[in-house]
Amino acid sequence: MNVKLVSDKPMTQIADEQFFVAVLGNIDNTSAQDILDKLAKGEKLSNFYQQLSGRFVLVIANQHDSTLTLVNDFIGQLPCYYAEHGGEITISHSLKLLKTAVQQTLEISEQAIFNYMYFHCIPSPTTIYKTVCKLEPGKAVTFDRTLQRSTHALYAPEFSMNVQDKQSLHQECLDIIETTVKQQASGNCGAFLSGGLDSSTVSGMLAKHQTPAKTFSIGFEAEGYDETPYAKITANHFDTQHQVLYLQPEQAAEAFVSVAQYFDEPFGNSSSMAAYFCAQFAKQHGVDTLLAGDGGDELFAGNERYAKQKQFELYYSLPSPMRALMNATLNNAVMAGIPGISKAASYVRQAEVKLPARLQSYNFINIVGLAEMFTPTFLSKVDVNQPIAQLAQRYQESNGEHPVDNMLYLDWKFTLADNDLVKVNKMCELAGVEVKFPLLDKALVDFSCKVPADVKLPGYELRDFYKQACRGFLADETLDKSKHGFGLPFGVWLKENETLKNIALDALQQFKARNIVSESLINKALDAHHSVHAGYYGELIWIMVVLELWLQGNESR
Repeated sequence: MNVKLVSDKPMTQIADEQFFVAVLGNIDNTSAQDILDKLAKGEKLSNFYQQLSGRFVLVIANQHDSTLTLVNDFIGQLPCYYAEHGGEITISHSLKLLKTAVQQTLEISEQAIFNYMYFHCIPSPTTIYKTVCKLEPGKAVTFDRTLQRSTHALYAPEFSMNVQDKQSLHQECLDIIETTVKQQASGNCGAFLSGGLDSSTVSGMLAKHQTPAKTFSIGFEAEGYDETPYAKITANHFDTQHQVLYLQPEQAAEAFVSVAQYFDEPFGNSSSMAAYFCAQFAKQHGVDTLLAGDGGDELFAGNERYAKQKQFELYYSLPSPMRALMNATLNNAVMAGIPGISKAASYVRQAEVKLPARLQSYNFINIVGLAEMFTPTFLSKVDVNQPIAQLAQRYQESNGEHPVDNMLYLDWKFTLADNDLVKVNKMCELAGVEVKFPLLDKALVDFSCKVPADVKLPGYELRDFYKQACRGFLADETLDKSKHGFGLPFGVWLKENETLKNIALDALQQFKARNIVSESLINKALDAHHSVHAGYYGELIWIMVVLELWLQGNESR
């Protein structure tokens, strides 16, 4: 078996007579030598994987049975791409490095493009290329001597339903975060600060161990997008050395193409632009490591969808005959004209869709319809059910008894590993700074699983446990604010800035020729952006423009 490891980052490699072990990234609580010793003593990876903490890809070759096993950390903080061509397995944390190493043309996957349009990113295990895969978080892929591949899960969270003493849990939560921030705050370190709960907590903990703590925010001169007043509240509360960059549309226009093309795959999260400029801004102020607050919402139930889905799940507390009667009554044409009936009927229709598919009720593709969105030629080449199947598989793999816990586990992959972490990792890489995620340390993730779902989210109070834990540490204004983050007013700017408008219109004109999205839909999106809702339709335009720009920059390489 020929194996090629490709990396432009430090990599540890060690071997004995039977095993070869390579570690990309860092395993915080053990070494490659310790792993090799365990394997040499006959201990299986599945026996000790759950104890591993860090941001890593682990490669193990067993020379006695000619197998190769790949696995990354259970959150997926470090990606791992792999491909088998001509009997050789190529492995890398970078898809672009892998593509160069295999030295052959890789074919774009229409299915991956469909998945991108659905999720605005390409979730693992698929990639933009048909013959390249990427690891799912916490799942090992093993090749045997014939290069047959099998996948098996090595991690499953242990969600608790037992209510413990909340006061002691509050303190334990803060202690773990403080310990993790202290461990990760090395070198010339700073922190992203949006003014929300998570970035404020990380910044505050950094301030306890670094004087002065350096914090960085992005501001926008666009109504409804600027969060800098809240960031300044946290900065003043902890007396940080705070810097704010007000991003201008012309700056975004100048970086638009390079940002879109830098990602390993098409990536449609528009806040990537804000993350890049914030990281670059920190770099200009002497910072080489940034702490990010990603993960808190997905550990402690901070996303609005969790509360909304709890409302729909109430429907299933009713006896089945009663649900059937409600369904028949509310969908009766005679009842449709009665005030309030249509709203109740809408509730039942949505509730009848089981989780996790119900989470996609407001997905633009589902609202518009497949036939309206895509060309018949493109649809004939893809499995339109794959996105929901991917969601369902992950959701069913959770062992939680509560739907909120299962949604959290779902989001560890689809919101964090496949989306937010890709954004922050790649944009910090482009800016030339290292990024760390203290809220995704294994100790805090394990702790979050001890907190029952109804304590994290009592009723419909998002982040209630976490807010109570932070009461007295964070400023009251921070605890009481609504969730936001580094959003980008792209839709607003697209109406006002000629450079951005020209980039977008030119890209969309070329995108039409690819025969993926129907030309009528593209035209409707442009019209609606101008006359209906700049922000909403601006996001749809962003997603299509970014895809076109990425394809232009990467197709022939």
